[in-house]
Amino acid sequence: MTKAAVPLLIVLGVLIGLSTHTVVNCGDEDDPDICSAVIGFSPLRGSLIAFAYEGRGRIALRHGDWRRAITDFDEAIHLNPNRASLYRDRALARRQNGDLELAIEDYDEAIAHDPRLAAPYHQRGLALAATGDLDRAILSYNTAVRIDPSDAQARLDRGVAFLARGQADDARADFEAALALPAGKDARTRDAARAKLAELASAEPTPLAAPRR
Repeated sequence: MTKAAVPLLIVLGVLIGLSTHTVVNCGDEDDPDICSAVIGFSPLRGSLIAFAYEGRGRIALRHGDWRRAITDFDEAIHLNPNRASLYRDRALARRQNGDLELAIEDYDEAIAHDPRLAAPYHQRGLALAATGDLDRAILSYNTAVRIDPSDAQARLDRGVAFLARGQADDARADFEAALALPAGKDARTRDAARAKLAELASAEPTPLAAPRR
């Protein structure tokens, strides 16, 4: 190798590194044009461009543009069909767009690719509950709670499903568990659990006092 070739290789290495960094992280910015520029500038990089489509899809999700997000996640999955997070993100976009059955299919795919995470089980439970399939929703919540017992929101959502199915005691147990878990950065889950417990208490019949003789 000649001495002249060494600086050239260093420059190429830096450019490749910057390009890869930009592709993988373009969704961290709030400007979809960055991801679009990466996609347009790098048409032959194969599955690497899936990151740019994913990034643009995540930006669309943050802005509530569900259809744009679905389209970009479609492209990302076409290029890289083995990443669980892509199916999970598309499932969220589909659920928000009202495409519940398709969302459930995507959650199934996400779980098939990585069954160790609690989040897709929890989110699939939400989609199933929205379709009225409370039995399967509770089964999905059960797995989420088993994988991550500290997830207060999953306990709360399972409690809501139990309550809708008329299982007040099971619902109360979940609401109490959600209330007992650490609040973390968001106290709304605990507030909701407290409100549900108050709702259950108000629905219970008031015990009658024994008549005086």
